[in-house]
Amino acid sequence: QVQLVESGGGLMQPGGSLRLSCAASRRIFSISTMGWYRQAPGKQRDLVARITSTGTTNYTDSVKGRFTISRDNAKNTVYLQMNSLKPEDTALYYCNAASLRGQHWGQGTQVTVSS
Repeated sequence: QVQLVESGGGLMQPGGSLRLSCAASRRIFSISTMGWYRQAPGKQRDLVARITSTGTTNYTDSVKGRFTISRDNAKNTVYLQMNSLKPEDTALYYCNAASLRGQHWGQGTQVTVSS
């Protein structure tokens, strides 16, 4: 059963912007901290940003000031606005929902930053 669905990835030039979206079920979204993770080829999956159910956010250092995570509780959707993209941001981006009941992962959306 697919409960998290990412979209918005694609190819972008360095310095450009993309906005990723993750649509979740209400059951999952309402109780969860939502996060974005990314995994480049041959690398581990790393946290990019998280937002709690009350709106508290945190970011990995490499994206601070460039990326913004937000959530729309009415739409059960979390977003990752990515500005000033760099080639190092190239990765498969995964949506994550974490609660006391466990966690769920989306299938991933590819972001490629290249000239």
